[in-house]
Amino acid sequence: MKLRSPLSQARGLGSAKDGVGHWWLQRLTALALIPLSLWFVFSVARYRVADYATLVAWMHNPYAAIALALWLIALFWHSALGVQVVIEDYVANEALRFGGVILEKFAHFALGVGSVFAVLKLAFGVA
Repeated sequence: MKLRSPLSQARGLGSAKDGVGHWWLQRLTALALIPLSLWFVFSVARYRVADYATLVAWMHNPYAAIALALWLIALFWHSALGVQVVIEDYVANEALRFGGVILEKFAHFALGVGSVFAVLKLAFGVA
């Protein structure tokens, strides 16, 4: 049984001084995702019954390729920030929390780079 008050237990722990930056980044990526997601949904809806060659021709348009790459970057960045918050809030074990955050950062980075690489490969027409 601890005889310390909750205030004395929390005193000196302070904040990590980086929560505000994380919060702002998540809001900015969410804001960027609004127009980019609307563009993506409407663009894909136009080609819902198109064949592979038509979609590749669409990807050769530099505006479509740039917008899709920006959407993917914002999407994976926003997702990484959100998953990090969930891990930090709900994983009690310090080692598991640290490992989980590192693992999710690597996974999001790898998936994001792979996705942008696929877009660039299709955009530049490399077979």
